[in-house]
Amino acid sequence: MLWEECVPLMRAGRHEALADLAYASTGTGRGPKVFPPRALVFQSLELTPLDDVRVVILGQDPYFNEHAAGPEAHGLCFSVRQGIPTPPSLRNILQEVNTSIYGGRVVRVETDLSDWARQGVLLLNASLTVIARQANSHAGLGWHELTDDIIRTVSERKEHVVFMLWGSFAQKKAPLIDTRKHCILQTSHPSPLSAHRGFLGSGVFRRCNEYLLAHALPPIVW
Repeated sequence: MLWEECVPLMRAGRHEALADLAYASTGTGRGPKVFPPRALVFQSLELTPLDDVRVVILGQDPYFNEHAAGPEAHGLCFSVRQGIPTPPSLRNILQEVNTSIYGGRVVRVETDLSDWARQGVLLLNASLTVIARQANSHAGLGWHELTDDIIRTVSERKEHVVFMLWGSFAQKKAPLIDTRKHCILQTSHPSPLSAHRGFLGSGVFRRCNEYLLAHALPPIVW
């Protein structure tokens, strides 16, 4: 099953229209930078085909910072490529992985989460683009309608998917998910502002794998 065939708004070409709109000012060379680079805007869908989805992790907005080594955002929520400074939320995510999966040993250090995506973890931001240094700058562009449609499609067409909803923004997406056939794991956001209010110590990655195994699905190698 291709995303473009199964997601109603993608069948209608809405994703490409939104990408054209998001990057319209960048072609002149005078407009603000938009992240991630256009070639990576649909990276989450390209690395994780609908047939392969076993887990959905929902972010809100791409990272909007840039470093000498390049922009933080590369099309996967919470992920940055190796060599880019680790954002605080991702640092807490890796800490929780090492605590709940590896007994506190520092095993997971890679900041590029592409290997998760290739195992069936859909790393989806609600907005797929952002203007450099302007948080939530494309939140009203129309991406939320598209990504809601993607979440709804996963819920309708798949079974036994684990949806990780971290923080109040992500948790508002719960009505899109059929809990009769899927698992929702809710915690606080991994941001330093809230990670100690439920995310750290939640065992969310271990609980995800336990659910997958209980439904005869292979666990994720976090």
